[in-house]
Amino acid sequence: MSAFHATYPPRLVQGAHLRVVAPSRSLSFITPSVRDRATQFLQSHGMNVSFARHAAEMDSFQSASVAARVSDLHEAFLDDSVTVILTAIGGYNSNQLLRHINFTLIERHPKILCGFSDTTTLTNSILAQAGLVTYSGPHFSTWGMKYGLEFSAENFLKCCMGSEPFELPSSPEWSDDDWYIDQENRKWLPNEGCWVLNPGVAHGRLVGGHCRSLNALQGSDYWPSLLGSIVCLEETADITPRHFDRQLQSLILQPDFEGVRGVLIGRFQAASGMSRSLLKGIVANKAELKGIPVVANLGFGHTSPIVTLPIGGEARIIAEDDTPRIWIDKH
Repeated sequence: MSAFHATYPPRLVQGAHLRVVAPSRSLSFITPSVRDRATQFLQSHGMNVSFARHAAEMDSFQSASVAARVSDLHEAFLDDSVTVILTAIGGYNSNQLLRHINFTLIERHPKILCGFSDTTTLTNSILAQAGLVTYSGPHFSTWGMKYGLEFSAENFLKCCMGSEPFELPSSPEWSDDDWYIDQENRKWLPNEGCWVLNPGVAHGRLVGGHCRSLNALQGSDYWPSLLGSIVCLEETADITPRHFDRQLQSLILQPDFEGVRGVLIGRFQAASGMSRSLLKGIVANKAELKGIPVVANLGFGHTSPIVTLPIGGEARIIAEDDTPRIWIDKH
């Protein structure tokens, strides 16, 4: 078992009230057609959708002010009718909010908070400061896809609704195309499955998400302890193998990395130039990773469909051969 146990928020139920907040880029960054489709999709799955007061405000950095974004986040947690909080989309600057967030308020009003990319900053900070399980998974904008949502939806609901352990699924195909530009001509690729880069078995607490957003918390009060952890890492297309090697090494240099029990790496976008052989070489070059399981090409991060992971929740890795199994334990 891991050294630290986080509190799960109340589970998602049919008829839940879902609030959309924009702690990074503004809701206005998302086209009206994608917003409408996302709203309709969530409503069709039994959720009532509302939007934070300042979610659509946008300055020259494509965000609302710090005060407005913090206010929206606090209001979402304080509203007793709200069960789920979804981030509108990712971005670059949710770390501007951290010194202004009332983490005691969040601890006293636990709710599901879900998003990925820059939202990694918030999810891991909330885990560290409030001891609350959060979720690495779809943004509100994700649900605006016209095709290919079934896998993402099934896993999101299983992760946030169910109480039983479940095995992390692998989709038959994947895409990293600009779906928001052309919804009708999607390019899907066959999924070759997970890559076992280091075999082994591990049980620990999930932390992480977007690698650079996690690393941006290093040395701060918002760093999630890595002791007894399974670290999840993913990156965007602009991170080459050399850049990822540097990010991974930066993480390994943290004093508490010696407490990491396993590493899960999300699927890289095609433009990154990452391959199985290159990633295997990167991992093999890290003495600190020897003896712990490392599994890559998993379906979380900046490709679709996307799985949902409980950050702060317990997980198990069984990777003793080329058919690894990753189980998400539930509260």
